Amino acid sequence: MNLNKVSEIIDKRDAKLILAHFFVAFTALFLGAVAGLLQTLVRSGTLTLPTGIGYYQLLTAHGVLLGLIFTTFFIIGFLLACISRTTGKLNSGSLLSGWIGFMTMTAGTVLGVIMILLNKATVLYTFYAPLQASPWYYIALTLVIVGSWIGGFSMIRQYYLWKKAHKGELSPLLSFMAIMTMLLWLIATIGVAVSVLFQFIPWSFGWVETINILLSRTLFWYFGHPLVYFWLLPAYICWYAIIPKIIGGKIFSDSLARLAFVLFLLFSIPVGFHHQLLESGISPFWKYLQVVLTFMVIVPSLMTAFSLFATFELSGRERGAKSLFGWFRMLPWKDARFFAPMMGMLIFIPAGAGGIVNASNQLNQVVHNTLWVTGHFHLTVASSVALTFFGIGYWLVPHLTGRKLTAKMHKLANLQTILWAVGMFFMSGAMHTVGLFGAPRRTSYTTYNDHPDALGWIPYEVAMAVGGSILFIAILLLMYVMINLAWFAPKGVEEFPLGEVAPNAEKTPRILENWKLWIGITIALILFAYTIPIIDMIHHAPPGSPGFKLW
Repeated sequence: MNLNKVSEIIDKRDAKLILAHFFVAFTALFLGAVAGLLQTLVRSGTLTLPTGIGYYQLLTAHGVLLGLIFTTFFIIGFLLACISRTTGKLNSGSLLSGWIGFMTMTAGTVLGVIMILLNKATVLYTFYAPLQASPWYYIALTLVIVGSWIGGFSMIRQYYLWKKAHKGELSPLLSFMAIMTMLLWLIATIGVAVSVLFQFIPWSFGWVETINILLSRTLFWYFGHPLVYFWLLPAYICWYAIIPKIIGGKIFSDSLARLAFVLFLLFSIPVGFHHQLLESGISPFWKYLQVVLTFMVIVPSLMTAFSLFATFELSGRERGAKSLFGWFRMLPWKDARFFAPMMGMLIFIPAGAGGIVNASNQLNQVVHNTLWVTGHFHLTVASSVALTFFGIGYWLVPHLTGRKLTAKMHKLANLQTILWAVGMFFMSGAMHTVGLFGAPRRTSYTTYNDHPDALGWIPYEVAMAVGGSILFIAILLLMYVMINLAWFAPKGVEEFPLGEVAPNAEKTPRILENWKLWIGITIALILFAYTIPIIDMIHHAPPGSPGFKLW
């Protein structure tokens, strides 16, 4: 492989691997959306499911297919595209391991979906013990995680080969970001892998009678919160390095972008206790420590906001914008490649504010386990992340298939973005509001024996169903656009919009690529935040719990 020559068009062999990931991702998106639509209709009392299909079965399918399968397959496909575009076509070994990873993940996905459809894994997205699924469901989750590791190692190998061939050079920004994202994923998934392999699988097979519930939940949230940043960082890659090219500007600062990703690695993993603030058995000191570390993650998010809007303003000023917000009007609002991610950025403002509420000990007491949390989740992942992923797909799919994003598809894609934003306004807005009124999350339709409070929730749950229906229409439109771009759009060359750093930007310090340093600090923070609490959970564990099946 020639590592000294990087083509502007991704190699056809690499494109097939990336498209395979996208095919599974968008299939999961559609199936998960169907489950989500049915779920909102049931919750509002406007639909009764036929015998044999349970509400919580749909809820599990919706969470797993969208929160885990769609995102993971899309992200790995996108990161492979970033690596291939900036380091050259994948080495044969990297390509082979990429396919092995994909097939392992796909096998796990199929097995997991079968278990959910057979109603043998209705344990919801978080699979909290003592709810017990079939052992084959936990094996399926293991295959998905292991397959993602194999795909990640293929990227790391490619990156290593590039560095070896370019000694002393700064790695391409896109590749640096991709590797940092996969590194976060590899470290974070250790927690859920340990929990599934050493707790859930032996317990579900009956090899052990009980499970340590607190330890299993702690290991899940060691993984569960950095999972949010595994979703977000590819969106940040688009915002930092791709959007500047689309708007005709320059990347504001290479060093600021790399520093933000380093900070996300450091502070997004040792923070899981802020999801367990009302969990007994964890010392208040360790909860406080991890809440403080949680608020540290706000810093790189604010850095990102500053960098992006600086890029937007500088680009507009260069084209003659005069008034205070004149640059805002000069942004390419009709370009679907920009409009969808930009809407994701704007939605991330209230989404981030909601995250501060969730992470605050006092405010969390009010919203814990209410629909507020579900509304927040749908603003962050299902809006900011999803819209950015859609925006990436609008140009990356035709780039990989040798087709063009036509003016008609631009209009349809923009309509899809508007429908998505409107649908999410109704659904997430209603979730946030009724959550403040005390409506619990994860419950089917019920009036609690016509309790006045519960009856007052119903109009908001109907609004949720209206929003969910609009979102489903947006999904159908998205599928039409993606199918067109993959197989029916006119032949041509669609650009991979890779931004360039502003010529007057500060030189990037070499220390930002000191991988040993940042990995070492990350491990130290994790050990500091988790070692004593986990030892305490093991040594002072209450009697474990047998498994329960309540469906």
